[in-house]
Amino acid sequence: MIDKLEMFIALAREKHFGKAAEECSVTQPTLSANIKQLEEQLGVLLVLRGSRFQGLTPEGKRVLEWARKLVADTRTMKQELKAVSDGQSGTLRIASIPTALTYVPELTTCFSQDNPGVDFAVFSRPSSEILAQLENLEIDVGLTYLDNEPLGRVLQVPLYRERYCFVVAEGGPLSGREQATLQDVSRVPLCLLTSDMQCRRIINNILHDNDVVAKPVLQSDSIMCLLAHVRTGRWGTIIPQAVAQTIASDHLEIIPITDPYASIMVGLIATQREPRAPLLDAFLKRVAGISQGKSLGT
Repeated sequence: MIDKLEMFIALAREKHFGKAAEECSVTQPTLSANIKQLEEQLGVLLVLRGSRFQGLTPEGKRVLEWARKLVADTRTMKQELKAVSDGQSGTLRIASIPTALTYVPELTTCFSQDNPGVDFAVFSRPSSEILAQLENLEIDVGLTYLDNEPLGRVLQVPLYRERYCFVVAEGGPLSGREQATLQDVSRVPLCLLTSDMQCRRIINNILHDNDVVAKPVLQSDSIMCLLAHVRTGRWGTIIPQAVAQTIASDHLEIIPITDPYASIMVGLIATQREPRAPLLDAFLKRVAGISQGKSLGT
């Protein structure tokens, strides 16, 4: 039954029989047969079928909620039994907004030292996908912004405040400044993240709240692409200061934006589902300890 429920969850997520079958490492006829058997066992139609997947029935949507709970509980049970015999082991799946990726080692390194049997899978995802993947059991935890857009009912652990800076090449616009204002930065040819990235939406909000208009000449969803353009000396960019300090080269200048001195909270999120898998529970306790040991003020 659990295998069938996992296939059903995959189908609901992928909305395509072939892609769901590939994700579950089975053939499409096998997946279709298992979904059909699940419908027969439950006595309801779950999937609207035609020449292709057309969606879930009302009963299917309700079963999906139960399927996620049952599959999560089964995984937790298996992990708890394994932890009893082997200690903490398994793979912890972490999805992070791109701007928080440089912080992930703060969490994984110390936990790995105490739990050598644990592996990590780290993914770069936009904030909207992180929430969806948590709900679909594709990841265990996510790193994202906590106080900019609604997160729904999830466990939240504050980690640090993201602050913003202006990055420019030596000899480029505003080069040599010790600090800059938003008005200063707005007059520079800017390359910024695309508006589907929440970091960009936060920057837009900060500009709007301070009556500053800044129109980027170039947009990209890759910070590395932005910095490559900045290195030409023709452009500047606004990115989180922690990211700039991690990946900027000697030929780039990092100039704090001090008027206003804006920041936003970044933290770890997980589902509120109980009981938690032992591995996830241990990780959350360690992260909570890290959070409590830091000053998170503005």
